[in-house]
Amino acid sequence: MTATASPLSPVLEQADRTLDAALERLFAFLRIPSISTQPEHADDCRRAAQWLRDELDGLGFDVTLHETPGHPILTAHDRTPPAGPHVLFYGHYDVQPVDPLDLWESGPFEPRLVTGENGTKRIVARGASDDKGQVMTFIEAIRAIRATGGQMPVRISLLIEGEEECGGPSLLPFMETHRKELRADVGLICDTAMLPGVPAITTTLRGMLGEEVHLRCATRDLHSGIYGNAARNPAEVLCQVLSSIRDEATGRVTLPGFYAGVQDPTPELRARWREIAPDDATVLGEVGLSCPAGEKGYTAIEQTWCRPSFEINGIASGYAGAGFKTVLPGEAVAKVSFRLVAGQDPVHIRQAFCSHVRNMVPDDCTVTFTPCGGSVASALPEDAFGLKAALDALGAEWNTPAVTIGCGGSIPVAADMQRVLGMPALLVGFALDDDRAHSPNEKYDLTSFHKGMRSWIRILHALATTDA
Repeated sequence: MTATASPLSPVLEQADRTLDAALERLFAFLRIPSISTQPEHADDCRRAAQWLRDELDGLGFDVTLHETPGHPILTAHDRTPPAGPHVLFYGHYDVQPVDPLDLWESGPFEPRLVTGENGTKRIVARGASDDKGQVMTFIEAIRAIRATGGQMPVRISLLIEGEEECGGPSLLPFMETHRKELRADVGLICDTAMLPGVPAITTTLRGMLGEEVHLRCATRDLHSGIYGNAARNPAEVLCQVLSSIRDEATGRVTLPGFYAGVQDPTPELRARWREIAPDDATVLGEVGLSCPAGEKGYTAIEQTWCRPSFEINGIASGYAGAGFKTVLPGEAVAKVSFRLVAGQDPVHIRQAFCSHVRNMVPDDCTVTFTPCGGSVASALPEDAFGLKAALDALGAEWNTPAVTIGCGGSIPVAADMQRVLGMPALLVGFALDDDRAHSPNEKYDLTSFHKGMRSWIRILHALATTDA
């Protein structure tokens, strides 16, 4: 593939010339410790939203910071929109906590550009990949277009929130209330990953529901020598209950109706995925594993991209400190999650799970549940508006055909755009699996940032000639 000729060339050249200035702006954004889940950083979250407001105002957008019960939501609309397709860009300005701090090689909010052992330059800071660096690829694409002509090739609106990393409780009510303002031809989400050297659009995302299970037997912790055997052990009971939810022989979840509506990928799709991950080690090798542990008959990539799962995220009971204590605990707590695929109903799955646990809990035990959120899966049809144009644009920028991929994670806003706003969402991201998002020393490759800017320039121009 060859570089696209005018009118794109001047814009792409502008993005190249101003990369250093774009990095300075990104670094200024990254210095704001906008940790949404920690109340002491509420002012920092507002400061991040205000920083974005000022940037977009200077780029010719009418910007509003909307108050919510949590952190502000920002909307922006082009003051001089052209005719043609309308796109809504989504991102988030909040970041994850930085713990454990002692594992960071430098300050989490002191961004720096480092060179790795293979010569790759990387932006290191909390939020570099998730999601400030990704958001700024889009904003810097807008800046380059403005600097070389002024008017956008398509009508652009932006929706940027500050609660994605703490469950996003304010976003869905906001979308429902502002449905008319936000509706567009297509949503653009930059919060996902690409393959190494291969651009990708994520077309399937799993949904999720979480639950905390609290099991109590005795009224207090007991001496295991005096009460052992005679008193029920809640840690043992809870382990038995949770282990019964997955069939040991098949790896399938045993809840009644769990797989209702679940479809296998087509043979053509499975073949494409085999090209991406020829064996299970491709997916598991980086974390020191080689054998998929879930459903029999599915590869590791199929299990994470298109099959539902049940996971125990944490268990707490009794004494786990230094030394030894012969205690028989009075209570046990577990946090569990289900990743769901298209066709599954989080409400039904939650009811089935709670019913299963209650039915297995013996006499003398009480169990309570605390819901920890839930969202449906999303799937983008192959004929979705703008999908082919965006793939072609990405292929032209990266000089290799772009691919469609799945993702085992959950980004509820994609399904919300489809359900609430009645439009498809293209998940175009430039992160890599080794970016350490949510972990110490989070990074974003300089190539991801630079070519991400250029990719959005190409995509926006490609969408301008797509029929709505």
